[in-house]
Formats: sequence, C-alpha cells, structure tokens
Amino acid sequence: MKTIDLNCDMGEGYGAYEIGQDDAMLEVVSTINLACGFHAGDFSIMSRLCREAATRGVAVGAHPGYPDLWGFGRRKMAFSDADLENIFAYQIGAAQAVARLNGHMLTHVKAHGALGHLVADEPRIGELFARVVARLDDALFVTSMTPRGFGDIAARAGLRVAHEIYADRAYMDDGRLMPRGQPGAVIHDAQEAVRRVLEMAEGRCIITATGKRIPAPVDSICVHGDSPQALPIARAIRDALEAAGWRIQPFCRA
Repeated sequence: MKTIDLNCDMGEGYGAYEIGQDDAMLEVVSTINLACGFHAGDFSIMSRLCREAATRGVAVGAHPGYPDLWGFGRRKMAFSDADLENIFAYQIGAAQAVARLNGHMLTHVKAHGALGHLVADEPRIGELFARVVARLDDALFVTSMTPRGFGDIAARAGLRVAHEIYADRAYMDDGRLMPRGQPGAVIHDAQEAVRRVLEMAEGRCIITATGKRIPAPVDSICVHGDSPQALPIARAIRDALEAAGWRIQPFCRA
C-alpha cells in the first residue's frame, strides 16, 4: 500500500490565546510541528500537545522560528550566524525536553516561516541549520520544501530528509511558495486543495499556479494550522487520500 504523511503546524496559541483547532486536528494528521515559544506557543501548550500526541500515536517535531510573536515569525529578521545557531538549538532542545517529559520523543525539525524560507533559499544558512540539528541529535529528520536544494544539504550532513508539499499554498514557477501577500497565494477551498494534493502525490511533483509540473519527491503533506479552513481541508485531504488507496502514517515510520 502507498503511504504518505499528513502534517500540521500546531501549538500556535500563547497563554490565554488560542489559534487553530489543535485537539480536533490531532484526530486527523499523523505528524505535528510544534511551535516552540518564539513565533508562537508556550511551555504549557507544548506539554499538552506532546502528551496528547503520544496518546494518539502522532509524531512530534520541533518548529523553530524567529523570536517574533508580533509578526508570527513571518517577518525577515537580521541575526548573526552565532545567534541563529542558538535560536535553533534553544527551541529544539526545549521541544526535546518537553516531549520526553510527556512520554514522547521528538522525531524531526521543521524551520518555521521566514526562517524556514531563509534555510531553503540560502545554502549557507541551510548548512548552519543542518549542522545544528546533526550536533543535537543526528537521528532527527529534517523537512525540506520540495524541490528546493536544502534536502541535499541536509543529506550531506548525515540527516534523514522528509520532502514536503503544501496543501494550502500556491507555488511559483521556480518552485518557491508564492508570497502570502499575492492574490491566490493561500488556498482556502478544500476541494481545490484535495485536487492539487492528489495530483502532486500521485505525480510526485509540485504544480505551480500556472500549471507547470516540477518533479519532486513527496513524503509529507502540510496543512497550516492557523487558517480557519485548516481542519476541513485536512479532513477532506485525508478522506480523499485514503479513498485513493493511500495509508496515512508518520514519515518517520515509513
């Protein structure tokens, strides 16, 4: 049977403020990417989600971002390489500790938002990120925005790579995600998301806004948890994949 992972960025509230439908989403996805307190999330949210994920057999990864609660980690920020190393290590270490405290284990790291784009777009930063992850725990996976070059960088660092496509984001012809400020960059319609995901998963490619197909490995499908449509989109995608003969399971167990 064909297998594929369905993942969601999660734990993006803070204190008394809630973002997303985390509990319901845990019933749908196979992997979660846990906000680590810098762009969103806090120690209590992290702990609860790790505990619930362990109960449900859902894999947990760290989702480190810029220290930017105001901008949700989606704004570019300037840091030295030494600061970036510490920003990554601080958040990954916190996620590892909280997961262990709740009887779970961290399986992967996925850089968030503007920091994730920096890792994908600048090979030097991609090498820095991969080096930090490998030094902390070389058993961890890292995710790569297919078909970007970071996957090769991470593999050279000795890390296992999960190649990821986005269900709710449009792609440009160079393989990058369309900037959020452009019309059509975020996909809100569940059926459109389902159609694209099925075509990309079956065709092992990404499909751009102009219809161009770029060959790419597909290990995991991401739904952003902060969208109001996230839960119905994730449910529709899971139902459609299973109907098409796919088994949903964490990429770390493939």
